[in-house]
Amino acid sequence: MQNDNKNKKHANTEAQKKNETQKSENSEVAHLKQKIEDLENQVKRIFADYQNLEKRVAQERKEWLIKANKDLILRLLPALDFLLLSSKHLEDEGLKLSVQKFFDILKTEGLEKIETQGKEFDPNLMEGIKTAAGDENKVMEELRAGFKIGDQVLRPAQVAVGKKETN
Repeated sequence: MQNDNKNKKHANTEAQKKNETQKSENSEVAHLKQKIEDLENQVKRIFADYQNLEKRVAQERKEWLIKANKDLILRLLPALDFLLLSSKHLEDEGLKLSVQKFFDILKTEGLEKIETQGKEFDPNLMEGIKTAAGDENKVMEELRAGFKIGDQVLRPAQVAVGKKETN
């Protein structure tokens, strides 16, 4: 009987040890699963941060190029004005082709002419230099071309704005 009690105690001790080992292993597994989940979340955050960095660097590069182009184009605009004015008054096919080629090159760098003729006067894009008889607040004549790159106005167009004459 004493042997039986010893065996039962030994079996209980063995069962307790197994149970404690099982609990310890379960706890370790749960801890490792949590650690894996934390690391996966950290990797996701790092990847998202990296993607955001790539986007920001690309945007900054684009803005830098626009600024560099803007500075150069601003220095070239007086020459373009002169060529546009000359082509209006001279019937020279070579001059017109040169003006078109010059303008095409500037277009590839993002330059856009602000369209004004017959449009509603927009103080964000145009500078009213004088008034002329015509429809109220409509552009009657473009005196100097305006240009923009994207949404940024490089130089507003100088225009004559229509004003109804009162008798």
